[in-house]
Amino acid sequence: MNINSSIRIGLAEDKAINRNTFLQKINQLTGYQIAFTANNGNECLEELRGLPLSLMPQIIFMDIEMPELDGIETIAIAKSLYPQIHFIVLTVFDDDEKIFDAIKAGASGYLLKHENAAVLQEAMINVLEYEGAPMSPAIARKALQLLSHSAKENDHKPRTGMPDMITEREKEILQQMVNGWDAKRIASALNISVLTVRKHIANVYDKLHVNSKAQVISLAHKNNWL
Repeated sequence: MNINSSIRIGLAEDKAINRNTFLQKINQLTGYQIAFTANNGNECLEELRGLPLSLMPQIIFMDIEMPELDGIETIAIAKSLYPQIHFIVLTVFDDDEKIFDAIKAGASGYLLKHENAAVLQEAMINVLEYEGAPMSPAIARKALQLLSHSAKENDHKPRTGMPDMITEREKEILQQMVNGWDAKRIASALNISVLTVRKHIANVYDKLHVNSKAQVISLAHKNNWL
């Protein structure tokens, strides 16, 4: 099956050897372009924020364990801002909790890093043409076990927690922003200056890689942060 030659791919992976191995696999395939590579979640979000729509990747392969901002938090943020992008997790672990967390954050697939180029291509075809959810066999077995166990315990967890880099004060301000308060009212309620509130808001925008109040409120609602 052929895929349109304009398919663009992103990669977020903190280890250089893994990035190089992935790129070698993609180079074995025809009809794919690397839109960017990133060393961590923050770099991935910065790359996306700077791209015009025509150059956005259709698929981003995402490592989980990364410094600054891990893969699951990155997917949760990016999926809310760029819902058209498919995220496929690449990992060396079939960790129970991370499988569900990644799926709940918005991942379309979950593959082990040792998979070959043909498996990567099949996964991309799966998500782009059939809106499928490709998984390595070991991951799929574990996911089925987890679903069975979760159903028995009726364990309903929140979609995802607020990213750790958001401070307690920033969480307070974000809560009031979601409530519709402006900077002046927030400053009065928290007994701080309007300038300080605005600095905190700017920090929140920067950490979440958004540019407006509407975007940050959308993120908070979609990810059940508050």
